[in-house]
Amino acid sequence: MALVTSKKMFEMAYKNGYAIGAFNVNNMEIVQGITEACKEEKAPVILQVSKGARAYANHTYLVKLVEAAVIECPDIPVVLHLDHGPDFETCKSCIDGGFTSVMIDYSSHSFAENIAETKKVVEYAHDHGVVVEGELGTLAGIEDEVSHAVGSYTRPEEVEEFVNKTGVDSLAIAIGTSHGAYKFKPEQCTRNEKGILVPPALRFDILKEVSKRLPNFPIVLHGSSSVPQEYVTMVNTYGGAMPDAIGVPEEQLREAAKLSVCKINIDSDLRLAMTGTIRKFFAEHPEKFDPREYLKPARANIKELVRHKLVDVLGCAGKADECK
Repeated sequence: MALVTSKKMFEMAYKNGYAIGAFNVNNMEIVQGITEACKEEKAPVILQVSKGARAYANHTYLVKLVEAAVIECPDIPVVLHLDHGPDFETCKSCIDGGFTSVMIDYSSHSFAENIAETKKVVEYAHDHGVVVEGELGTLAGIEDEVSHAVGSYTRPEEVEEFVNKTGVDSLAIAIGTSHGAYKFKPEQCTRNEKGILVPPALRFDILKEVSKRLPNFPIVLHGSSSVPQEYVTMVNTYGGAMPDAIGVPEEQLREAAKLSVCKINIDSDLRLAMTGTIRKFFAEHPEKFDPREYLKPARANIKELVRHKLVDVLGCAGKADECK
């Protein structure tokens, strides 16, 4: 099937208490790992391209990689989404270039400016059959050229006006997640009985209030990687230096998916899986130099990580048919 928008996906996700995984892609192996897992688990998926990914791999190459995945996985609904579009021109370029969904992130500007720029993108996108995600509140951290030193929670009292005036199809909110692999400082966390750092709980009170004010409206969580500690350990064991990399607990993401969160963005986890696997491979096989030899196990670990997310965190395994 051809690329689709997220409209049907979000409708079914909201109704049935699961979320769609939105995975950032940068190269062929990441695209393959994600979509092969989705194909086997019969799960819908959103493949995201950031401004940084477009600068790295080129818009055309990324679109063609996703189109190839659609051909190879014809029974899986696939959305091609622009993540954190910084302005109207970037969003327009992606809409004109084959994307079926775009995000306009004007959240660091004033409320009035955010409304005006988002509305401009929505009008152009809807005229071209493309859906739009907006954002209220800002996430701290650094990821793919998105950087905020300090985050700010979404103000529930603003969401109705924002959605009504812009016409967005979904809304990203800030409830305590953040970009990158260092989402929480150790001093913000407590230690469980196993000595593992446990980050503070997400602000479910904000999520519930937003959901109350926007009934049946799809909510999005950014910066929601769990930063798997097995891959942090792998990176550090084989020459890396990532002390205190801490992510969002998966049980909190599963709880959010049972509420109004229909899209959960996962970024750092895949990069950790790829980097950790490659570091381990070279440590064990220093004589190797063929990229195919070290990218193959990296792709396999990405696939298994995505499979876990689909089944155990997002709850969207087996939902492909109902999202078409």
